[in-house]
Parts: sequence; structure tokens; C-alpha cells
Amino acid sequence: MRAHIMVVEDEQHLGIGIKYNLEAEGYRVSLVEDGPAALKLVDVAPHSIDLIVLDLMLPGMSGYTVCQKIREAGLGLPVLMLSARTLPEDRTRGFDVGANQYMSKPFELDELLSRVKNLLQISRHAGPAPANGSNPTDSKPVAASSQAVDFIEFGKVSVDFRTHQVRVDDKPVRMTPKELRLLRYFVENPERVISRAELLVQVWEVPGNVQTRAVDQFIARLRKVIEPSTAEPVHLLTLRDAGYRFVIDPEKEK
Repeated sequence: MRAHIMVVEDEQHLGIGIKYNLEAEGYRVSLVEDGPAALKLVDVAPHSIDLIVLDLMLPGMSGYTVCQKIREAGLGLPVLMLSARTLPEDRTRGFDVGANQYMSKPFELDELLSRVKNLLQISRHAGPAPANGSNPTDSKPVAASSQAVDFIEFGKVSVDFRTHQVRVDDKPVRMTPKELRLLRYFVENPERVISRAELLVQVWEVPGNVQTRAVDQFIARLRKVIEPSTAEPVHLLTLRDAGYRFVIDPEKEK
């Protein structure tokens, strides 16, 4: 069955353009132009929608409010938020209300399509969220989630992103907020090739063409924490001239 995507965009030309290109990729698309219409469609058929592409600046009701109401209703469907606002606090607020990913306008069509595909893949492979009050360490390793990942176990590593607690071989390890943010981005985008430019935009919040060694340095620091051997990484792989790919279960790669 074709995935059903709801596009919420009040700029008609942009909304129609996104709808056309998503349909060209084989998706079924519903286009609405404001928050109340989006919430009505979700309320009528919440489980028929696989993903929402949500503009932030909507008339009458902001994308923040729409996303927050969807999460308050207990729905975990992926939300890709679009906005011409690029301040770090705007992006942070988007994630705080439950957006899975945030893209700044103008954006490249190929990147939008890639993010949509990735979010749908994550959603299809997501396991049920742990019940309130449960201990995440009592559950099986988390491979991916339709919402932002708060806790994950892979290899000998366990990370609670809410409390910034990291354990390797059941021993506590200290990581900086930026290292955790980088790791979380990889965790929320498993198996996908992620370019240095994308990391600069999404993690460092700077233009992707900035010349810096920060990405390489942080990748090296992450590997010291999560890899059994930094000389032969199995979780955080480098793809020459392409970027990096995060692998949760290396055994499946063999």
C-alpha cells in the first residue's frame, strides 16, 4: 500500500509543488492549507496518515500548535517541519513540541524526498514505545522510533538522551552536549548516508558549505566512545566522498 502523506502548507504554489513531487515518487498525498484542516483530517482518520510535512508559519494556528496537539492526542506519526525561520530557538522549539525533523526554507527537493523516505522507513520499523514509568533498560534494544529517540542500546552502549547518561560495558562515560547531539542525529537517522554538509546544518546549525574540521574531530571522538575498535569501526562508518552511515546492528551487515 502506498504511504499516505499529509502536506500542510499555506503557500499554494509551494504546497502544490511538494504534492506533485511526492506523488511522482509514488506516495498518496493530501494537501491542506491551515492547522484546523490538518487536525480535522488527523482526527477523522488518524491511522491512515503515515507522515506529515508541516509548515511552521500557518494562518491562525502555527505549525508548533498543530504538532503539539497531534502529540497530545498520543499519535506518534512522523512530522517533518518546514520553516523559513532559521534561529536555533525556532528549531529547538520545533523539536520540543514533537517534530522529528526540521528543514529550513528554501530547501533542496532531493533532501526533502530523502528525509521523507527516511522517516517513513523509521516509522515502519518502529517498535512500540515503552509504557509510562517503565525502565528503558528493561526493554529490548531500540532500533528506531517514529518519534525522537530518547533512549537506545546498541553493542555495549546504552544512552539516555534525556538525562545525558551514557554507559559502555555498563560503566558510565561522560559526553559533551554536542557529542550527544551528534550521536542522537545518527541514532534518529540509522542506515542512511548522511553528508558532512547535512551534519553542519542539522547539528551545528551553520551553512553546509562552511570549511571546518569540526565534523571529523567529533566523529573521531564518538568512535572512541561507541566503537569496540576505533581502527575498525562497525557502528559509525565512513563512506568516501559521501558521508557517514550509522549501523545499529553490524551483524545484519554480514
